Amino acid sequence: MAQPLSRLKETPSQTAGPYVHIGATPNFAGIGAVYPSDLGSLPVSPKTQGERIILTGQVFDGAGVPLRDALIEIWQADANGLHAGHGEHRGVADEYFNGWMRQPVDGTTGLYRFETIKPGQVPFADGRMMAPHVSFWIVARGINVGLHTRLYFGDEEPANAADPLLARIELRHRVATLIAARGEQGDVPCYRFDIHLQGDNETVFLDI
Repeated sequence: MAQPLSRLKETPSQTAGPYVHIGATPNFAGIGAVYPSDLGSLPVSPKTQGERIILTGQVFDGAGVPLRDALIEIWQADANGLHAGHGEHRGVADEYFNGWMRQPVDGTTGLYRFETIKPGQVPFADGRMMAPHVSFWIVARGINVGLHTRLYFGDEEPANAADPLLARIELRHRVATLIAARGEQGDVPCYRFDIHLQGDNETVFLDI
């Protein structure tokens, strides 16, 4: 006699929060003795090559309210356009720069702030050079899958105009959502990059 089949139900979907901060930034979440410092939180080494810059901004929801529980990672090339890691075959990247940082936004203002270096240009899949850029990964409560986007620099207009990824954006007015305006904090260039999850100013997100 055939036995009845019991089928498992699909696991309900869950957002990245609220435990993402505990796992990714335990010191920030008030859990010490896991790491001396949260991974990705260390500043750029004084020995790192390249121009020092500051990246700052906020992540806004569809109602225009800043998220206060977002977690952001950035990935970038070094000043010579080389990535850290064994997958880089074009040369040897700066040994004093790993190209990766992680930071939770400020719990009151929702601001993030990365002190890093301005990256060099890297080639697209077809060999054309991309404009200097920094890749962003964003998670927060309510986001089921981490969102990917890019910051391009507002003072790199010729390179931005020739960038093959920016050229693929059909609605040309949306290119501006990936361009960070340059300002100054003291004598350090500061680039403001706000990320809008929904709405009229929704940031272009990448499916990678």
